[in-house]
Amino acid sequence: MRIDIVTKEFPPTIYGGAGVHVAELSRVLAARTELHVHAFGEGREPDYHGAEVSGYGVPGGLEDANAAVQTLGTDLAILGDLAGTDLVHTHTWYANLAGHLGGLLHGVPHVLSAHSLEPLRPWKAEQLGGGYRLSSWAEATAYHSAAAVIAVSEGMRRDILSAYPDVDPGRVRVVHNGIDTALWTPREDTDALERHGVDPARPTVAFVGRVTRQKGVPYLLRAAARLDPSVQLVLCAGAADTPELAAEVNGLVRDLQATRDGVVVIEGMLPRAEVMQVLSAATVFACPSIYEPLGIVNLEAMACGTAVVASAVGGIPEVVQDGITGRLVPLEQATDGTGTPLDEERFVADFAAALTEVLEDPEGAARMGRAGRQRAIEHFSWDSIADRTLEVYRSVLA
Repeated sequence: MRIDIVTKEFPPTIYGGAGVHVAELSRVLAARTELHVHAFGEGREPDYHGAEVSGYGVPGGLEDANAAVQTLGTDLAILGDLAGTDLVHTHTWYANLAGHLGGLLHGVPHVLSAHSLEPLRPWKAEQLGGGYRLSSWAEATAYHSAAAVIAVSEGMRRDILSAYPDVDPGRVRVVHNGIDTALWTPREDTDALERHGVDPARPTVAFVGRVTRQKGVPYLLRAAARLDPSVQLVLCAGAADTPELAAEVNGLVRDLQATRDGVVVIEGMLPRAEVMQVLSAATVFACPSIYEPLGIVNLEAMACGTAVVASAVGGIPEVVQDGITGRLVPLEQATDGTGTPLDEERFVADFAAALTEVLEDPEGAARMGRAGRQRAIEHFSWDSIADRTLEVYRSVLA
């Protein structure tokens, strides 16, 4: 059986959870089937753990086009190389049109994995302008025609059926994200921490992720202002999606730094080894997301033996066990697709209270961290996720 995966992110260029998912899934699938990966971006290594990899730049003539138009152009460039496949599996809207058209062109099933949904990310219109309408169209077209849709959590499955009520529920399967707990482990070395100005001896709240509306970084910064001054806040933050969001976050960081020390901002995405140092040294990892299909970064923190405080949205409650591996913070949200908290001050206060509860009980935090790592080992291995993904493939090829 030949499987062709289409993805925007792939090693060495990964910036989010979807990219981590595709890289790890490809690694284990390559040992089980003939696997071809088609990734956006030129200069890809042609072999990845036995998978054949091809890279695609923006087609000529589209260099100055809207980002969504560039994406659709890249999708079209991939179609011819899907010839000979038995099944196309795409990840995120960036790749969905390649899977949909490739399936039609070559007469094979198209399976897509849902890592996020355009209708639940309306703030993307700030980035893409009219391109957001194109991305929404591409995603909707693919979801309504795919042979199977893989949701990374039960929460994500509910969101899919709510956003796209015409999709047959029988075609939407749940296969969780995973974590390589042999790779993601607690670390005792501190050289990266010292280089970035992090004090490993202080009680610490850590955040790792992109600065997007869905990640809720402003809520965390407002919650941090309510924490004891002895608490260190470490933000490993990628570039903000928009200048407006960057200005908001930077302003809140400056306000914090003006009133307390121990506010460390590490810009850009760190190498994995350094991220593990940050996570391992933290007393608690914070995930204040207002939208999160699963939250693979929570699994990474758990695998590093760190307690997690997270908002109880999307698939997060399927990962973080309240009172066992961390704390879940309730969040009542607007139903207009933005996910905005109905009572922002309450959410900020509740998040700060949950962080404080964990921080004030370091033995309990360590116990939660140990339980989190055990849960990651037992329930989220990539081998089991690859097996379940192959079951989905076989069901649509039967």
